[in-house]
Formats: sequence, C-alpha cells, structure tokens
Amino acid sequence: MTRITATDLALARKVLQTEAAAILALVDRLDARFESAVRLLLECRGRVIVTGMGKSGIICRKIAATLSSTGTPAFFLHPAEAIHGDLGVITSDDVVVALSYSGETGELLRLLETIKRLGAQLIAITGDCESTLGKSADVALDCHVSEEACPMNLVPTASTTAALALGDALAMTLLVAKGFRQEDFANLHPGGKIGKRLMRVEQLMRGGAEAPVVEIATPMKDVIYEMSRKGLGMTCVVGDAARLVGIITDGDLRRHMTDSLSIVQRTAGDMMTRNPVTVARDMFAVEALNVMEQHKITAVIVVDADQRVEGVLHLHALWRTEMF
Repeated sequence: MTRITATDLALARKVLQTEAAAILALVDRLDARFESAVRLLLECRGRVIVTGMGKSGIICRKIAATLSSTGTPAFFLHPAEAIHGDLGVITSDDVVVALSYSGETGELLRLLETIKRLGAQLIAITGDCESTLGKSADVALDCHVSEEACPMNLVPTASTTAALALGDALAMTLLVAKGFRQEDFANLHPGGKIGKRLMRVEQLMRGGAEAPVVEIATPMKDVIYEMSRKGLGMTCVVGDAARLVGIITDGDLRRHMTDSLSIVQRTAGDMMTRNPVTVARDMFAVEALNVMEQHKITAVIVVDADQRVEGVLHLHALWRTEMF
C-alpha cells in the first residue's frame, strides 16, 4: 500500500495556500469595473448567459447555478455548441459572461461577432484584460494569478478557483443589490436539505378539521374525546367569533386530577390556560421550532391576524421532515 508522506502533505498544503493567495489577490482589484459589471447584471432585462470552454466551462456552470438560485435567471452556454446553432438563445436583452484565462480561447472568440451584432452586453472574466476577449468586452474583470497550484504550473487550479470566487462575489453583490430575501430563497429551494429548513409553518401544521378545537362551554368529557381523537396531546379553546382564548394540554389534565371537583363536571373554560403561544402560518418552520424551544412546549397554535385558529404545529411534524 502506498503511504502518504510528509512531502505529500506539504504539497497539499502548498496547493491550498496558493489557491487562497489567488483569491485574496482579487480583493484589491475590485474597482469601478466590478461595479460596472454588477450594474450590467442588475439592469439585465433578459437572462445572464455564462460561457467558457474546458475547466472554465465547469466554473461557468457553477456561476450560472448560483445566479439562478439567488434570483437572477442564468444558464450555461457551451461555446462549441453555440457555434453550431445554439447562438439562437442570445438576445439583445441578455448579458453574456465569458470566462477564458488566456482571453484567446478560439471557441469563445468565434462568438464575439454574433454577441456584438445582437446587441447583448459582454462581461469577460479573464487573466489578461488586454487579450482579444478582454478588449472586446463591455467590462473586463481581471482574475490573473501569479502561479497555478499545480507543481508544473500547468493544470488550471488557482486560476479556476479565482474565477469561481469572482463569480461568487458578483452573485452575492447582485443578491444584495436586488434586495433578495430569505423568503425569496425559500421559494427557489423547495427541495433538499435547504428546502426543508426553509419550509413554512403552513406546510407542516395540522389545519382545518384535523386541528383539535373546542369552545369555552364544551364539557370536559367532550374535550378529552377531542384531544384523544386528534392525537396531539392538546386542544385549542375558542370563544366569541371563533377567536382563540386558551389551550388545554395533557399536562393541564394531570394537574387537575387531584382537584375536589371531578374533571368531567367542568368545561373547557374552567380548565384552559389563557394566552397560549401562537405563530403565523407564513413563519419559517425553523423559527417556529425556536419559539417552541424557548417556551418548552411541544405544540404551538397557528392563528390569523384576527386570532382565529388556522391549525396546530406539533414538534413531531418537524422531526418527520428530518430538517434538524
């Protein structure tokens, strides 16, 4: 079995140091050109089309995905496919972001005439702003690196890392400029781990006929039946105009077991706890969980603006989503 030596680890550390240095070197290059690039993207009335060959193309796919997931419609266009018919996707309302470290990638240069003819804006991310691509762009962003992390200084490593970081910087700056909110992010990420963490209360609550609800005057035998039937260990208590006035839990029943007056002789109004904890249906589920943890409760009542019961969110519903 081949062993990893101290020399191997030293090389790995050098790779990380070289790539980190390449990113840090970009910080002082963020100037008016970067602002202009953000402005072009912000004012784009069409889509952002990201294009590049080889390793740059892979970075392009990630940049396009990040833009799309943060509210800016974007997609990757393979330059070789573009010159065989896919150029038809570009319109005058679009902004093209082209990646080429040398700025002389043949497949990209063959797109320039069409991009200019159609009137689309062009942002270049390149290691040579004086290259053909750099000079042809409306805005050229400099991502040159002093060296690649490859020991032979050949394999695109530090340069692709720098380009990816610059793309992220564009996307995040654009996100803030657009006023993109957590709610917007949730709407674009309904699936996966992120989607689960950004689920709304209304997606997990027991609402309508499934929510346990009784009136103030409901006899306790019927209250207990409602609690047992709905299986949440509690019930909401409503008063005039069906507005929430209290809550009865299994704990309330246990605390009143030693009272001289039998529980079944009482009403919901006699047994309830007033001013229960409530949340709104459009609250994020993770925020509702925080409310439940702060109050040390296992269920929270969902109400509308008029304090009418819309449902009940139970801790078990949060656990079942495996979001935590």
